[in-house]
Amino acid sequence: MRNPLPALVPAFLLAAAMGTAAIAADKRPPLPTYTQAYTPTTVDERGLWMEADERERVQRESRSLVKDPALNAYVRGVLCRTVGEDRCRSVRLYIDEVPAFNAFMTPNGAMVVWTGLLLRVRSEAELGAILGHEFGHFELRHSLKDFRSHRIGTDLMAWASILVRNSGNLQYAMVGQMYAFSRDQEREADMTGFQYLARSQYPSSAAADVWVNVMGEADATAIGRKGRAQHKYVAGVFATHPTDLARATYLRAAAIEAHDVKPAVVDTHQAAMAKWLPIFLNDQIKLNDFGGSEYLLANLAGAGGWTTPLLCARGDLYRERGNPRDLVSAAQFYQEAIARGDAPPEAYRGLGLSLLRSQQLAEGRAALVDYLRLQPAAPDAALIATLVAQ
Repeated sequence: MRNPLPALVPAFLLAAAMGTAAIAADKRPPLPTYTQAYTPTTVDERGLWMEADERERVQRESRSLVKDPALNAYVRGVLCRTVGEDRCRSVRLYIDEVPAFNAFMTPNGAMVVWTGLLLRVRSEAELGAILGHEFGHFELRHSLKDFRSHRIGTDLMAWASILVRNSGNLQYAMVGQMYAFSRDQEREADMTGFQYLARSQYPSSAAADVWVNVMGEADATAIGRKGRAQHKYVAGVFATHPTDLARATYLRAAAIEAHDVKPAVVDTHQAAMAKWLPIFLNDQIKLNDFGGSEYLLANLAGAGGWTTPLLCARGDLYRERGNPRDLVSAAQFYQEAIARGDAPPEAYRGLGLSLLRSQQLAEGRAALVDYLRLQPAAPDAALIATLVAQ
């Protein structure tokens, strides 16, 4: 029988050469080594896990927890598609109804996502960028490293205050170094999350897009409160995070360098948010942040057009501020929403209240009558009926 080995050698060498070339072409930093069944090994880490377990117990019983299976499945799906099925399998996910841009992950593997984050991201890719960042903190064990850094720093400051006269400068330097350590961790988590995104089905450019939008909202909030935009590239000594401008800059540069051209995927973010969007928008309006809320609504409309929930929320926003011109604008937004044919009864209430305050009494009462007809058991039905009677 003929020995097949000589014939296989050229093919083997060609495959090895192609594999070596592929490895050489992949200039992306390697991901951290992943251990699925990780358990705490040191006294410090076991202590942190105990604290995290207790916080998770409180979180699990919180009244603000969003338990909707569909929304939880959507967020988990984005996480798994970003960091990989193996990594996300053991993550315990909690969605908390807090109208602010935030998410975090505890040392014991629990991830908490605030609804303000879900409201602000415009796609699965943008959500994946933030979830990947938070998972990066967990995988890199930043909580433990941060704990040790602060403990060593405070110990050194305590000794300095005892042993060194006029040691204020030394203590100032120690504190500054601890905050610098936190900023370095944030950048490391940014780049780890970017690597997850670059290896996923999502475009890595979404990581920078998130921070551009965060800056835009911050600008709008400042201007709306008679302030001015203050974006700096370098963070202050006591800042715990890099500036939003710095993050947008180095993440954009990384996306350009990665050049990860990917086929378009069906984005389900708007569909997943449809049921909860009016609720999350209402939470946002209650923050009394006209400039930031107006920017947020326009930004969301830029991604999918002025939908009925966005028009109703914009009407609420202008009606709450209540300047004479605002009331005219609010009535217009409500009327646009109603004309679409799928407006909730609350749109008629908002329209009626805006018109009454604009001294358009007959039109206002007519809109409130429509509201009571559509929502006869509304909690405020008696109050609205009184306005109609007056």
